[in-house]
Amino acid sequence: MIAALVLEPLPNPAVGVIGISLVAALAPWVLESPAELAKPGFNRVGEAAKWALGGFSSTTVWLIGAAFMFATGYEKSGLGRRIALTLVKKLGKHTLSLGYANVAIETLLAIVTPSNSARGAGAVFPIVSQLPPIYKSMPNDPSRRLIGSYVMYTAFVANTITSTLFVTGCAPNFLALEFARRLAKVDVSWTQWFLASAPFALPLLLLMPLIVYLIYPPQQKRSPEVSVWAAEQLHEMGPFSHRELKLSIIVVCAVLLWIAGDKWLDSSMVAFLAMSAMLVTGVLTWNDMAKNHAAWTCVMLLATMVTMATGLAKVGFVKWFATFSAAHLGGMDPTMTMMALITVYFVSHYFFASLTAHTSAMFPVMLGVGLGLPGLPVDKLVLGLALTTGIMGVISPYATGPALPYYNCGYMKPAEFWGMGLLFGALFLAALLFIGLPVMMMY
Repeated sequence: MIAALVLEPLPNPAVGVIGISLVAALAPWVLESPAELAKPGFNRVGEAAKWALGGFSSTTVWLIGAAFMFATGYEKSGLGRRIALTLVKKLGKHTLSLGYANVAIETLLAIVTPSNSARGAGAVFPIVSQLPPIYKSMPNDPSRRLIGSYVMYTAFVANTITSTLFVTGCAPNFLALEFARRLAKVDVSWTQWFLASAPFALPLLLLMPLIVYLIYPPQQKRSPEVSVWAAEQLHEMGPFSHRELKLSIIVVCAVLLWIAGDKWLDSSMVAFLAMSAMLVTGVLTWNDMAKNHAAWTCVMLLATMVTMATGLAKVGFVKWFATFSAAHLGGMDPTMTMMALITVYFVSHYFFASLTAHTSAMFPVMLGVGLGLPGLPVDKLVLGLALTTGIMGVISPYATGPALPYYNCGYMKPAEFWGMGLLFGALFLAALLFIGLPVMMMY
């Protein structure tokens, strides 16, 4: 399936559907679990079908789908164009400065938004997606490389770095620290996390727009006249329309709930409430939502990826992989052992379609391996493993919730996204191992 996602013999959602259909058809006859078969009334045919459709119950899948509805709301109301024009007026003379604008938005929101999917897909993506058309850079068109590919990819990568830079930047960070507290009796404060992440994540965040600019350059690098044109367009738009004001209120309420309401409402339910409000207030119609091809394509693709990833855990592959890796780590220097554990933990994310699922399945296993090896500083191992959570989301289009909207937006070819993910994954891992870990070991 991964090979087909990269090579695209068929559209990616079709690959996902074919994959889960094939496995579900074969599973009742190939896969047997004695414990499950012994249960009264166990129906392996029905269980296979239930597994195949399980990805559609993921809250992240529907949150990402809702993000596309937000984008449509921004477009239909004109609010997205207004925000985009304002950014272009202030920063649009140089394409590189738009990359740094993405970094600034992501960084500010990451301090207070504990869901990287809500932040990246729900808040930032709908705004950033309005920028390229202003420069006549359109999706699924040769003009995508004018600035669209660059702007969209820098926004995505900024999300992965800020998810590691701040403990509040990503919900699985708290899950990892809860495991550390229970299994290793190690408590990590917000300050300790930041002091451990800043030496490598902060330079990555500051350099990333420039790195992307050099290795995946936009064709249009300067456009001073666009800032003047944007100012004229803003003047022509006049004051906020009723539709823009309605959507502004809805968006502010959604962001506030994402920031402070996570104890009462799941992020996906906040998105659904916002969608409901858009329907009730007339910002969008049901036909607008039903015709949102990108949203439904994204839901289908991510749901099938989540299903296949859970299948790897269900058949025991993830546990086997962790045990196999741990068996080959004994006898090394403590620092080298930690580097090996962190690398295995990072690379194994190719088997997962969720940061939360990966943290739940692999973090206790890898931490347990480290606790069983003499000489390892446990507090440093905890931080080393936990700080991979955000940055490993860059490696694939299904690695984290916000990846798929950017992957599916039409500004990057699949092979480009996978190639850039491999490159930035290697860069991020190297920064953690050779900058972050040595600094941690000093105190």
